[in-house]
Amino acid sequence: MNNYNRTMSASQSMDTSVDAGLRSFMLGIYNNMSIGLAITGLVAFFSSQSQPLMQLVHGTPLRWVVMLAPLGFVLYLSARVMKMSPSAARGWFFAFAAVMGLSLSYIFLAYTGLSVAKVFFITAASFGALSLWGYTTKKNLSAMGSFMMMGLFGIIIAMVVNMFLKSAAMDFAISAIGVVIFAGLTAWDTQRLKHSYYEIGANAEMAGRVAIMGALSLYLDFLNLFLFLLRFMGGGRS
Repeated sequence: MNNYNRTMSASQSMDTSVDAGLRSFMLGIYNNMSIGLAITGLVAFFSSQSQPLMQLVHGTPLRWVVMLAPLGFVLYLSARVMKMSPSAARGWFFAFAAVMGLSLSYIFLAYTGLSVAKVFFITAASFGALSLWGYTTKKNLSAMGSFMMMGLFGIIIAMVVNMFLKSAAMDFAISAIGVVIFAGLTAWDTQRLKHSYYEIGANAEMAGRVAIMGALSLYLDFLNLFLFLLRFMGGGRS
């Protein structure tokens, strides 16, 4: 009986330790994601207040560098993050967030501040609910995630095509599908990151690297969900 009690106590202690570790892991992801979003928002807002900077960034060939730089950061991080220290990976992620803010500074010129704030809070509430569902659901979301990834490639192609067609109807459809895709990816990425914690085990340094890539994934889900909702609901400046 004593052996049984000791075994049960050890098992419960291990479960508690795993749960605490998982909570710490996920909290680290959300904290880094939130800091990244804050950096992006602040850089975007303060950049938009400088007319000379806006003219330089969006009115000259430099705009192509600013537009493509975030993609370069994502590719670099994806390729190199497992060879970096967690602190270096975090630094690169925050630098990416700052460059992304510069590239998105136009939204404060295209939309009213009130509509940007309204859509941001709607996005935050939606993201929170979707991420919570992805974290708590017992349903395996892998199939949905694969379908959403295929849809993401499809929508990227459609957006490139519509750059030439300039179809309002196609633009509306892209926005609607984009919201659905990134809503699904938010739930799937959350579940995927939760499962990745169990695969990492006790390797704290590996967990730190994975947490940064997780923050990047959820950051991109949030940001794209926000941008597609803004196309739907944002009030343009007259």
